[in-house]
Amino acid sequence: MKKTSTRLADGRELIYYDLRDDSVRAATDRRPLDRTVTTSEVRRDPLLGDSVAIASHRQGRTYHPPADECPLCPSEGDRLSEIPDSSYDVVVFENRFPSLAGDSGRCEVVCFTSDHNASFADLTEEQAGLVLEAWTDRTSELSHLPSVEQVFCFENRGAEIGVTLGHPHGQIYAYPFTTPRTALMLRSAATHKEMTGGENLFDAVLERELAGERVVLEGEHWVAFVPYAAHWPYEVHLYPKRRVPDLLGLDEGARTEFPKVYLELLRRFDRIFGESESPTPYIAAWHQAPFGALEEFDGVVREDFALHLELFTIRRTSGKLKFLAGSESGMNVFINDVPPERAAERLREVASS
Repeated sequence: MKKTSTRLADGRELIYYDLRDDSVRAATDRRPLDRTVTTSEVRRDPLLGDSVAIASHRQGRTYHPPADECPLCPSEGDRLSEIPDSSYDVVVFENRFPSLAGDSGRCEVVCFTSDHNASFADLTEEQAGLVLEAWTDRTSELSHLPSVEQVFCFENRGAEIGVTLGHPHGQIYAYPFTTPRTALMLRSAATHKEMTGGENLFDAVLERELAGERVVLEGEHWVAFVPYAAHWPYEVHLYPKRRVPDLLGLDEGARTEFPKVYLELLRRFDRIFGESESPTPYIAAWHQAPFGALEEFDGVVREDFALHLELFTIRRTSGKLKFLAGSESGMNVFINDVPPERAAERLREVASS
């Protein structure tokens, strides 16, 4: 992998990740852009104890542009985009309309391929491996920023999810706090550790799932399963078999096997509802341990957390979406219409030939 860092016309950082070591990235951003001005502010809810990012400048962000005006495609001739070069393998840049900025963190965009009409599932194993390297590198770099406590790499796919740019891409949020979802996991891990005399909760969950009926696919280094208490109709958790707290901890074997396992999982997601409703809208979310202190989680250290990816779709059956209505949105109590065992069975049925 070759990494080349440059700056866009408004001062934002852009980084090329190339498969070839001899790639040259000398193109400059020719757009007449003013400096990016953001109004991001993080406010803490005194009742719930969580945080909300207030970012009014995002109201003016790019919204469903035609394909020939896509800001994530390479620049070509007089059509100038966020990527100055005429081609790329993987590129990462600071979001022009970030939810978090400055002392409130940082937001980045990850473009998986220059092919506008592709998806992550269309990548080769070599390309997917390069995306993993980019995620890992950005996790490392962002963790050293003084305002950052947790790094979150994720992909939203599909208009049903709320995606406003059709080009295959994901995002990275660098939060100035430990997110509520992660805090819940850490509290559960601390309680389990105390009650069992030191047993790791993530290890216990993984052991139970490996012995059960909800495993979707398994390799030497990774296992994907539908969790016992899945919140979403089709939800899969992908774990490395050797517990590590973040992407930086993956060994060479896990890195090498990841593209094959993950691409197969994504391709199965596209087959769940049949060709007429493919591609399947989904969210893919990497859960990593926070880089800040964990004193509030009694007895838990970073190494107790288990890196894993959660992949889920909001489609519950053909032509129908799972909406977060009263119980889910009002009380955070999910109601799942698809038994996890049946979801796992379906994902095994649609395996590649």
